[in-house]
Amino acid sequence: MRVAALISGGVDSAVAVHRLVEQGHDVHLFYIRIGRDDGLGDCSADEDIELCSLIAARYGLPLDIVPLHEEYWDHVMRYALDTVRAGLTPNPDMMCNLIIKFGYFEERVGRHFDITASGHYARTERDADGRVWLTTAVDPVKDQTDFLARITPAQLAHITFPIGDMPKADVRRVALEQRLPNATRRDSQGICFLGKINYNDFIRRHLGELPGPIVELESGRVLGEHRGYWFHTIGQRKGLGLSGGPWYVVRKDVGTNTIYVSGGYDTDKQYGRRLHIAETRWLTLDPWEGGACDGAAITFKNRHMPEFIPARLTRIDGSPGEYVIDSERPVQGIAPGQFAVLYDSAAHRCLGSGVISL
Repeated sequence: MRVAALISGGVDSAVAVHRLVEQGHDVHLFYIRIGRDDGLGDCSADEDIELCSLIAARYGLPLDIVPLHEEYWDHVMRYALDTVRAGLTPNPDMMCNLIIKFGYFEERVGRHFDITASGHYARTERDADGRVWLTTAVDPVKDQTDFLARITPAQLAHITFPIGDMPKADVRRVALEQRLPNATRRDSQGICFLGKINYNDFIRRHLGELPGPIVELESGRVLGEHRGYWFHTIGQRKGLGLSGGPWYVVRKDVGTNTIYVSGGYDTDKQYGRRLHIAETRWLTLDPWEGGACDGAAITFKNRHMPEFIPARLTRIDGSPGEYVIDSERPVQGIAPGQFAVLYDSAAHRCLGSGVISL
């Protein structure tokens, strides 16, 4: 099988390549470059490419660099900045997978191969009708299906995840046994293109500052001043600069540029049980298409975390793509703009995702 293997310079994609070669596939490596060289991005692309070149040489494979930085900044970063400016919480990683890795790359390169391979911690399976489903990884801590929940059915059908059945510890072990050049490289954290740039500095550069009050929700007391609502997200605890805490961001009023906080480790203001979602998209198909979805048993995530939260899902009649999630337990930091990722009740199949609206 001819495989277009996406490689990042990290240990996960390197071990994915190792497994593909072991399985006898005809593998071609591709590194997607999304960082810019104009001072607005500081991704470690040169170091990544050097490591990718070493992996290519190690296995005698071709390596091509695919420049998609303009597409990334025109689409993914525009989405992120527009979402932040609106007072919402974006998820650039989900958009990057949809638009860049399995969007532009697939259209220009991947479609010419039998399949595209990625180092994500995820798996796929085919049902009796030949449909492809996204399923969770063996390692629940590293599972990345939530970052893939926005891709299209056609994209999903053309992807394979060679390390989805491996715990992270085994990935490291294989890398060390094979003496891969990045075997001990630390996992990347945060948004790749930022590199060494602080996230708040990046937002400040693009959106500037807009000072406003930080107000205690219960009393209405002004506790301090923030530098712009776009620096803060629902559920945030650190970086508020307030004494007598802990304080949690529980609400934002974009119109008045006000951040509302609630104090204490056990404040119930940072929790909720009901999530409204819109723009719901199904990865393979709508499991309730043609039937009622009224309190269907599911599990879900509202952020990247190991836990799958049991809940009930109900379709809002007359509002296409809108649903209500009723969680079985309190959910911390329900942030409008973020995605709720939907799974079956066994937390095995990833069904799709919706944008949290309330």
